Amino acid sequence: MASEFEVIRRVEFSDTDLAGIMHFSNFFRFMETAEHAFFRSLGYSVVLSRAGLKLCLPRVHASCDYLAPLFFEDEVRVHLLVEKKGARSLTYQFQFSRVSGPAAKTVARGRVVVACAERREDGSLHATSLPESIAAQIQEAPPDKLAIETARPKNSRACATVESGK
Repeated sequence: MASEFEVIRRVEFSDTDLAGIMHFSNFFRFMETAEHAFFRSLGYSVVLSRAGLKLCLPRVHASCDYLAPLFFEDEVRVHLLVEKKGARSLTYQFQFSRVSGPAAKTVARGRVVVACAERREDGSLHATSLPESIAAQIQEAPPDKLAIETARPKNSRACATVESGK
């Protein structure tokens, strides 16, 4: 059973902004690339219809904390860890580490939550269980490997404000 996956990417010129730094939005593209490669390593595509399933994996949360910049031609290791495997969702953590240049170090940490949803005839999505054939191949990473706190802070005003819509 798999709980983690790594891919190494090179920062391309098109990934950078005018300052030559990787644009923040491209970290999300790199996370998605790692997730796709993870699914391929399990023998699946994230396009589950290719396996005859009328299911999809929409994102319900995505975040990234930036610790240091990446520059054109830097090589970066994107380390995917399965933080949580729920009955109808997967939560991934991503650790970005520069592997080239004089300062190899962690440069960012991200998190993505995907839900498993059934596509209805009318185009709507309905939450459903992960297919057993996929769920059986995935396990949660050991807690000591996870870099991001898995519990939401108690009494957090920011979280309460966002959730209540105020």
